[in-house]
Amino acid sequence: MIGTGKSARTFANLPGAPSAAADRLGGLPPEARAALTDASERISRGELGAAEQQLRGILATHPDHSETLRMLAVAYQLGGHTAEAIGVVRHAQRSNPSDARLMNTLGSLLQSAGDSAGANAAFRRACELDPNLASAWMNLGTNLSIQSDVRQAESAFARAVEVEPAYVAARILHANALNALGRTDESIAEFRAAIATNPRAAHAWAGLAEIKTVALTAADIGALERLLADPALNPDERAIAGFALGRGLEDQQRYPEAFAAFAKANATMRSLMPWDAAAHSAYVDSIAAAFETPPAISGDPRRGSDVVFVISLPRAGSTLVEQILGAHPEVEGAGEINDLALIVQEESARRGEPYPAWIGKATPADWERLGAQYLERTARWRTSRRVHVDKAVFNWQFVGAIAAMLPGAHIVNARRDPVETGWSCFKQSFARGQQVFSYALEDIGAYWIDYDRLMFFWHARLPRRIYNLSYEALVASPEPEIRRLLDFCGLPFAASCLKSHKSERVVRTASAAQVRQPMRGDTARASNYGTLLEPLRRALGL
Repeated sequence: MIGTGKSARTFANLPGAPSAAADRLGGLPPEARAALTDASERISRGELGAAEQQLRGILATHPDHSETLRMLAVAYQLGGHTAEAIGVVRHAQRSNPSDARLMNTLGSLLQSAGDSAGANAAFRRACELDPNLASAWMNLGTNLSIQSDVRQAESAFARAVEVEPAYVAARILHANALNALGRTDESIAEFRAAIATNPRAAHAWAGLAEIKTVALTAADIGALERLLADPALNPDERAIAGFALGRGLEDQQRYPEAFAAFAKANATMRSLMPWDAAAHSAYVDSIAAAFETPPAISGDPRRGSDVVFVISLPRAGSTLVEQILGAHPEVEGAGEINDLALIVQEESARRGEPYPAWIGKATPADWERLGAQYLERTARWRTSRRVHVDKAVFNWQFVGAIAAMLPGAHIVNARRDPVETGWSCFKQSFARGQQVFSYALEDIGAYWIDYDRLMFFWHARLPRRIYNLSYEALVASPEPEIRRLLDFCGLPFAASCLKSHKSERVVRTASAAQVRQPMRGDTARASNYGTLLEPLRRALGL
């Protein structure tokens, strides 16, 4: 959320968020006003203890001052005391029930506490109390987006931009929502508007570069080079802008320069988030050991037959597979939902053991219970259509658990040439903390081998439960491959799946624009880089 909490800092370095109006200081004498302003600056610098002391000094003589109480709540929340922060805001609201900024802050706090419904209600109320409070519309849109309600989120972001045209963060999120809805031209225009407002907005450049169906221009490359020359750019922004520059240089067929830009961006990210390939390989070993003997199951053998899991490595065609399935009249594409991973994490916490240490202790009744939890958590995806697609690509590590929890589920493994997959990962600016293995070609190769050997393990233990779909075969011969895919998923053939690019469903991945174009067989790019990719090929054993 924009306003409080860790997520409030997502766009902290993008100027354009509206600041509190001067009348928020109303009712305070000059010395208290100065103290409140200083406390706000201390909070922005992370000096929370000193800020709290100043705020309490103001409250000693002005106990019901709305903005002082709100800032104290912000300081509490940033210090990890969310419950206390909520208490402060609710106390402030007794004297200031119509204060939109208080209500907006309450929404952010409730979201941090995991109360999405309460947060939604608070943000909506803040927007009603002050329809011109751009940050409330921004927060409402962000909350709706987290809940996968992209259409309503887009409307909220649009309102934030209408109220505050210079609100760069809102423009970026609005552009992302437009892209997810397939409104590509509008998305490009919004990213361009954000860049025009603030040419240093690295996230806007990243979003523009993400739309891979439109080439960046020579002028864009020049602007990105100037941005990267700015010593004030922080490492995250430098990496994000570097990925965008690499994309632009590739568009111009300047391949050695593009490789250098991608390599530099990845090196920056790897310094921020190192990856331990050996530890990951040991983790994969432990999964295979835990599932050496497939778990016994009980209950309905068709449990989960209305679920299709699409697993793969990133950039291997999983979004295209989901787009094809989502074009079927009986199927809803849920996207990269994390319900399965959360259920596994919650079970691990309940048992006090990490996955997969507890697998051998789980009973058939446990697996049935976990499967029921998954179906309950994902029921909303099957309200209007019979089947839903879960496209969380990292679920390849949970295939054994899927088979035990949901014995009737369909598991589709989307595979693409490993060099093309690895190179595409290396070029991709993933969200911070996601796909951390992708910042070095050698690590990507090791990760692919871990994935590949575990998938072979699953195939051996779970015959006929997994369908391998080749990306190259799909784009070369769409109809026969799509017919086989539908047959495996227990779905009748639907001609709409042959024209999946015309589907108006929401797509929230890096391939959002690509899957809305007819399938192409010319997407391979690795050959353009020749020997520069030898570290990847060696790591893959090629």
